[in-house]
Amino acid sequence: MKPTSAPNGPVRAAIYCRISQDRTGAGLGVDRQREDCEALALRNGWDVVEVYVDNDVSAFSGKHRKDYRRMLADLDQGTATVVIVWHTDRLTRSIVELEEYIELSDRRGIATHTVQAGTIDLATPSGRMTARILGAVARQESEHKGHRVARARQQKAMAGEWPGGIRPFGWGVPTGEMRKKADRKTGEEVEVPVLDMTKVVPEEAEALRLWTDMLLSGGSIRGLVKWCADKGMATTRGNPVTHTEMRHMLMRPRNAGIAIYRGEEVGRGQWEPIVDEPKYRAVVAILKDPGRKTNRGAQPRWVGSLLYVCGRPKCGGGMTVTQSGGRAYPSYKCGTGHGGGRRAEKVDQYVEDTIIERLSRDDAQDLLLPGPDDVDVAALQAESEQIRGRMTDLAGLFGAGQIGIEAFTTGTDTARGQLEGVTQQLARAATQDPLVDLVGAPDVRKAWKALELERKRNVLRALVTVTLTIPRQGRMPDGGYFDYDAVAFEWKRGRSG
Repeated sequence: MKPTSAPNGPVRAAIYCRISQDRTGAGLGVDRQREDCEALALRNGWDVVEVYVDNDVSAFSGKHRKDYRRMLADLDQGTATVVIVWHTDRLTRSIVELEEYIELSDRRGIATHTVQAGTIDLATPSGRMTARILGAVARQESEHKGHRVARARQQKAMAGEWPGGIRPFGWGVPTGEMRKKADRKTGEEVEVPVLDMTKVVPEEAEALRLWTDMLLSGGSIRGLVKWCADKGMATTRGNPVTHTEMRHMLMRPRNAGIAIYRGEEVGRGQWEPIVDEPKYRAVVAILKDPGRKTNRGAQPRWVGSLLYVCGRPKCGGGMTVTQSGGRAYPSYKCGTGHGGGRRAEKVDQYVEDTIIERLSRDDAQDLLLPGPDDVDVAALQAESEQIRGRMTDLAGLFGAGQIGIEAFTTGTDTARGQLEGVTQQLARAATQDPLVDLVGAPDVRKAWKALELERKRNVLRALVTVTLTIPRQGRMPDGGYFDYDAVAFEWKRGRSG
């Protein structure tokens, strides 16, 4: 199609530039594409009325291309009669999009010119056939490249290599070398440090170990997020650590040196593990437990909220803290309203002092639960690797057509069930007794005060049942008004307090 000019002016041309991560066609940045297209317009005496640019958007992926859609709308309104692109694959790699563009070009008399492939005459059957062939070839190249990239990533994962992407928290030590990388915004090459992804970042690795131990000792995600905020610990992108980020970091198989591909474990990685596998398995088991409370709304502010038991006859409900009824201080009461005079601060202090005293005795070691001596961690780890190996072998046999889908599915389901059992045993071996950081501590009171509230509550759950009975009225024998005898302790471990 021959370009047509306005009645009293030169031919009006529009330039479209696009760059994506694959950048087929000499890897040109947007600026170079624009320069070459403008030179073509200048040689032909065309007037460039608009330049449309989509940066880092693949025509093959199906992602919305804002400026491309804007160009089509403008062309439909008669803004230009010529479209200039560096190559046809910069315009589209979608057959559906190409047919839409052909229809618009035919209806509005638009000519398409490329810097590399010459003129594409969409007004003739042969020109449209050429455009469709070029489009099909471009699509095949994209699909082929996508397959190569996916296969390369799979091979890296199977070999335990880092597949690329955002630096994971805990790894990535600068080697002192620099490499060139395309800027995602401009497409231009910039220099960035080369990181050794097999080496741990000491302070980040120490944080991961600490978070793991805190969670295994009864800590909460909320508490860990607060710890990060207090310490100024951020993500590898420099953002504050959120509840979701913390869960992802703790549940990442890489922490234990486990390589994954498409969400499936495929073997051992070639990097330094930060967390022992049993501890990692235990963390995953805890965070995936469907019975675990995930409500991020209002959290208990008192040690005994819903843990202390109402001692009123035929009640036995959990006690909560309220400041209703015109009282000047928060107090414990149950759902029936009983216990409203029990000052929460005094009750909690007495309970905490009693727990600290009990854990400070010489026989406090008797309170600890026996360790899982019956769990052979090394054997379980070897068994888990063998199971993962069988799963990988099954995938290979299915991919080669040597087994059918039924055999593959049955074998994989069986292996996953076995792996789940091994994982539960490893988790049992790593889960810590909530009392472990307190028993034997040089200063139990100091260690207790250092615990976050949820960990204190976990100790209370594990160690003792506290029942608040009906208090006596008036002044007590010690001269005060708090009835200590109305706070009853039923110890769950060791000898009676």
